[in-house]
Amino acid sequence: MNAALKLCQAMHDAQLPRMAAERPLSETEKAWVANGVEQLVRLENDVTFNRRNRRPQGVTVDDLALAVDEHVNGRAADFQIHTPALGYLLISAKHGRADKTAADELLGNSEHAYGKLGELAEALLRPLARDALIAQAEDDSL
Repeated sequence: MNAALKLCQAMHDAQLPRMAAERPLSETEKAWVANGVEQLVRLENDVTFNRRNRRPQGVTVDDLALAVDEHVNGRAADFQIHTPALGYLLISAKHGRADKTAADELLGNSEHAYGKLGELAEALLRPLARDALIAQAEDDSL
């Protein structure tokens, strides 16, 4: 059944217009995204901004944590985790230690400077880059 759902999802996705996250970013937008990834992943700070007359936007550490949950659950559902990594991670956490090996097994491989967490953070931030820079310009014009 999982394969059937994936096929249906792929067929649906093929019919969708190209998303803003998929368009090439300008150098300024890339810099904003890179800074945001560092804020989220390394410093564990929310990345938020506010355009005039609009609701605040951004990505919180909670948003990133949810994306990590969904990513790891997807890997587990697809049988891509081959060790009891979650168990090791929880045991280590209960003893006040970090288990980078277990976390890496759960997250999967990545070439990103901040690993899979960086990839996930970048995916959350990319669609917001244009609005964030517009908000910055609006603030600068005050």
